[in-house]
Amino acid sequence: MSLMIDGQLRTDWMSHETKHGEFVRKDSQFRNWITADGSAGPSGEGGFAAAPGRYHLYVSHACPWAHRTLIVRSLKGLDDVVSVSVVHPYMGPEGWSFATDFPDATGDTLYGAAFMHEIYTRAEPHYSGIVTVPVLWDRERETIVNNESSEIIRMLNSAFDAWGRADLDLYPEALRADIDRLNAEVYDNVNNGVYRAGFADTQTAHAGAVTRLFATLNKLEERLAAGGPYLFGATPNEADWRLFTTLVRFDAVYHEHFKCNLCRLIDYPQLRAYARRLYETPGVAATVHFDHIKHHYYTSHPELNPRGLVPLGPAEDFTCVD
Repeated sequence: MSLMIDGQLRTDWMSHETKHGEFVRKDSQFRNWITADGSAGPSGEGGFAAAPGRYHLYVSHACPWAHRTLIVRSLKGLDDVVSVSVVHPYMGPEGWSFATDFPDATGDTLYGAAFMHEIYTRAEPHYSGIVTVPVLWDRERETIVNNESSEIIRMLNSAFDAWGRADLDLYPEALRADIDRLNAEVYDNVNNGVYRAGFADTQTAHAGAVTRLFATLNKLEERLAAGGPYLFGATPNEADWRLFTTLVRFDAVYHEHFKCNLCRLIDYPQLRAYARRLYETPGVAATVHFDHIKHHYYTSHPELNPRGLVPLGPAEDFTCVD
């Protein structure tokens, strides 16, 4: 990510992301909502009506938050409804770039921008906040609708059913309260927990994050053993996909790069088998790009990996049989 103050790029974003030695993720700024008819969203936001070809996703194949949106887009059959631009995996001083000298990095297919921060200032010239992916862009109004992944996946789940898979509901009404509770625990301790461990400034902060991370993974292992194959029984929903994007990166980057090394994913039989089942869901494997994932993490954080060397291992194949 990168940071902008009043439309001006700052390169010291990390100094603004820690408090008392702990990594503190800032809230997303753009929180409008797309609905089927343009009516208000769940918190009163609205005015953006779903339509094929109107909306565009800016994503990184490396980023777990952006990965969520690509998975839901694929599962819901929206590949031809919502278009995509993919940033380069290396994130330098100017943040995410649209360089194309890496496989599957598309460049900015709408405006030919060089960096993601240019998309933010196109929407808001005096923007102040972090520059992140995913971004859901409205071609018609030429503005950012939303840059919060958890909300984008819910829009993709319901707003575009006239053109996608209306039979698939990843946020079923009967389970919403339970999904929300589990999402909150997984976000705090796992999804964001690996970042809190990796970007901690003190030993105490790092130890606390790692302890909470593995306590939660242990609980999830027990939950799957008692009632799988998915978090809520027989079929995967939003909660499963939000967890999956962290699990699929765990052994490849978080275990070593963020020092989350009490155990590996492969040491959890239930979680490992669960991640493989999700990976093998039709349309999902094509959204997983280990080359982007490893290149991004190991080259974009010189404070953690000064030489920028990308390890060759671990050999990862979520389709193999143990």
